Amino acid sequence: MDSDGTQDARGGHTGAVPGPAVPPPPGRAPASPPPGVPPVPRGTPPRPAGLPSVPEQSPAPRPTVADWLERPRPAAGPGIWRYGYRVRRPSKGRERLSPVTIVGLAVPLVVALVVWSLWRHGSVPYMWVVLKVFTPDDWWWSGTTSPKAWQGAEAIEVYNGVFFGVLVYTMGRLGSWPEVVRHYVTARPQPLRAALAALGALIALTFVFPDAFPGVGWDALPVVAPLFSLVALVSGGYDLFRSQLITDGLYALITLLVLWPFARIGAWRRYAREWLAARAARNEAQEAGTAKFAPDLPAAQWPELRDAGQHEAADLLTAEVLGGRMNDVDCARVRRAWATAKWDATRLAAFVDTVLRRGGAAWTHPSGARDLPARTAAHDVLVGQVRIGRWTTGDRTPEAYDGGGAALDPEALGTSLLAVGPSGSGKTRHLVGPVVESLALQALTGRCAVVAVAAAGTPLGPDSAFDVVVKIGDPASVHDLDLYADSDDPDEAASFLAEGLAGDLDAVAGQRATTALAQLLGPYRAVHGTFPPMPVLRELLEGVPEALTALHEALFGPQHAGMRRELEARMRQVGSPADAGPALADRLALLDRPAFADFFGAGGSTRAFSLRAVAHHPLRVRIDLPEHGHEEAARLLARLVLAQFTAVVRGGERPHFVCLVLDDATGTLTPDSVRRIQRLRSQNAGVVLALRTIGDIPEALHGPLYGAVGCRMAFSGVTTWDGSRFAHAWGTEWVETRDVAKHTVFADQPMTRAIHALRKLVTGKAVTTDAVTIRKVERERWSASELAHEVPPGHAVLSLTTVEGEHAPPLLVDLRS
Repeated sequence: MDSDGTQDARGGHTGAVPGPAVPPPPGRAPASPPPGVPPVPRGTPPRPAGLPSVPEQSPAPRPTVADWLERPRPAAGPGIWRYGYRVRRPSKGRERLSPVTIVGLAVPLVVALVVWSLWRHGSVPYMWVVLKVFTPDDWWWSGTTSPKAWQGAEAIEVYNGVFFGVLVYTMGRLGSWPEVVRHYVTARPQPLRAALAALGALIALTFVFPDAFPGVGWDALPVVAPLFSLVALVSGGYDLFRSQLITDGLYALITLLVLWPFARIGAWRRYAREWLAARAARNEAQEAGTAKFAPDLPAAQWPELRDAGQHEAADLLTAEVLGGRMNDVDCARVRRAWATAKWDATRLAAFVDTVLRRGGAAWTHPSGARDLPARTAAHDVLVGQVRIGRWTTGDRTPEAYDGGGAALDPEALGTSLLAVGPSGSGKTRHLVGPVVESLALQALTGRCAVVAVAAAGTPLGPDSAFDVVVKIGDPASVHDLDLYADSDDPDEAASFLAEGLAGDLDAVAGQRATTALAQLLGPYRAVHGTFPPMPVLRELLEGVPEALTALHEALFGPQHAGMRRELEARMRQVGSPADAGPALADRLALLDRPAFADFFGAGGSTRAFSLRAVAHHPLRVRIDLPEHGHEEAARLLARLVLAQFTAVVRGGERPHFVCLVLDDATGTLTPDSVRRIQRLRSQNAGVVLALRTIGDIPEALHGPLYGAVGCRMAFSGVTTWDGSRFAHAWGTEWVETRDVAKHTVFADQPMTRAIHALRKLVTGKAVTTDAVTIRKVERERWSASELAHEVPPGHAVLSLTTVEGEHAPPLLVDLRS
């Protein structure tokens, strides 16, 4: 199907939310880029969202933005596609009561009916012994239980009532009635639980007061008459019942006693308190003037603004939505602005003023874009989700996930994601591409920033879908990559530069590499005000005497005494066995090639882009790494970008989420970067790492890496070696196993042996009996063999963890649905 991909929460199609993205109104220039961010080249106005046009012979209906806003998005577990999601009721198979429970319900009931029938007919032995013990002898004729006067008759009535109560209590305690009530009533949500309990109470009242219900023809249970008889015996006569107040009070007491157990079963008191509290809150809101409209007002009419009294702004936005001048990105962007403005009077006034001036184009992204040129996945920008497939149906899948859509959002990506799968398994097509597209859409709402790093030619979207595109090695590239991430601290710049250059080298310690770089970067910046270009830095690392001497001579004056000592220490290390400079220079030589002559601050026509900008602005950045003979340089750059990213997102409060997506993380991970990845979840940032095999990183990092990320994804085709790492990370669970053993039956009686011989002659099998053993055992959630051989093509096993600590177990996802 070629619909928008959001018509059904369990649909298997892809697409985009409908509604054309319109350019800014005429005469209104788009917002300028944030300070420090290079301007983004303007392209064509955003095209309507959606997939490429479908054939004319099979057009698909496209819901409007108003319909999209109306679709329910209930709260759900991590990874569940919330758009149009319906909470499933437990299946009938899982609700079925065991036969033992049903028997425990029926047998006590039948026994109680038989005993009560025998009691009513006086067939129970010694049934009057207790009555004669507790009553005076002058109430009865000698040797019998025939009453002489009214006291004896009333005593018999009370006796029958007491026995009936004891019988009902015994039946309830000995049988499985509590389990049945818990299964059918107390396990239900409110108000269904209260309603079922009320229905049971009504049925009970028909047996207690049958005369009060027209059409009921059975006799009353011994409840009312025994109580009145007891009152008569205690008071010494019937004079008390001449008072209508006392009679009505007794009837009310009986009614309350009958209703009391049903009130406990239905939790009527607690439900009434919750209902009254909700009603009081609504009344207070109405009195305060904050709830003047019906709560079921369509979302397209912006009820949240109307509830706050901002009718003019709500009317304008409603006209924009219904007129087709706002798309899903516009709605999400305005809602985000409202969420930050509604609590402050000054911001609220500014919000209303901006909406009245700009309408649906308010708070447009600095690039001026209000949508992506095209979409290849289903997105729900309102909650920040992207649909990547469907959770499969199976014994491993919980009820809430069974058959539902699988989705990713910043809440899960904030714990970082590791995806492992061989080439051709669909990592880019089914995971990296949709995630980058989703984050780019959310960047247009101001909610996040994204940096996508991939080889040149990787299908992550056209250039117009990004604000900054760095094509390293391409002369047509508009932007360059700042090796120092716009840092003014030599130690910080030296730390991530050392990790990028020599983080994968066992022969060079990270601290020695950082110190060697810092001893050069600091003095050079003290003299020139900037860090050295790459060719100059290479000469300094190689220990070229002319370069070091010139820099040392420039450090004259007492103000440079400290930097002069740093440089002198570096000069003493040149040529020593412990010198890290040659190794760093060799790595830097991978970037000091003719293909990169105009890059890395060489003074070409490209403008340097600092990765630090994504920590301050919701930017969409794509970095294309070189290929075809420059694989080592590409890995070095990817490692450098990861090191810079983990450094620039540290510290400070940031309103938007920042995510780095590495389409190929081979050779990019180091012990320091793995430690910093684990800290990203508390810094409102995350990374997505895609690997062909876990063997592409050092073995010592396998365990720390799986522990550092909160989301893990194993694609079809992984090896048993890779699967064992996932199996170890996902751990075990307790499952119930059922073992059936067949034992031959040996008969002792001649007739039985003859029957068994005849049966064996007919069937060819010996007579056996089944011995069933049910036990709980600890089993791996997914074994290495299952991951390697039982995950179908186009599928993956995905586990999720959110920044709030919610977990989704490893489940099978159909990425093609």
